[in-house]
Amino acid sequence: MIRKICLLCAILLLSACAGNDGRGLQPGIAQIDEVVAQMGPPALRWKDTDGSQQLAFPRGPQGVHTFMAFFGPDQRLIRLENVLDTRHFAQIRPDKHDQNDILRLLGPPNPAWTVFFKARNELVWEWLFCDDWNQLARFDVLFDASTGIVRTTYQRPDLRGPMAIAPVCSR
Repeated sequence: MIRKICLLCAILLLSACAGNDGRGLQPGIAQIDEVVAQMGPPALRWKDTDGSQQLAFPRGPQGVHTFMAFFGPDQRLIRLENVLDTRHFAQIRPDKHDQNDILRLLGPPNPAWTVFFKARNELVWEWLFCDDWNQLARFDVLFDASTGIVRTTYQRPDLRGPMAIAPVCSR
């Protein structure tokens, strides 16, 4: 009985975080103010020299999505996408990308899961996401703490479900 209650609570928490996904916002029509009104204030914002912008809308720490909204110089939405997936993770290049690149690609990590390993001079950022098998997983980026350059990445199942099995995501 307790396991069923815990599983139900986990499902409810995840489904509560699933809101504000930008459903209904139309590329080419929706403007920045409309997107922010629907999705809430962005955690991060980038402005490019051509006037285009990118806004990050993380749904963590228990949510499994970070939505990136891309706008043209006219402030109209070009696209809105979830960036916590293997397609985006595969773009990360060790020894090439730095912390700023990762923030722009994935958005901010969960601050409570950020860890510094002194003996290795390594900083680890972590995100919760739904893997390709629709199970909760964690994705980690490991940086050289002195330079901020990516050393490596890895993903692993989030084994907090009943009997230490990764729970299924509610999509």
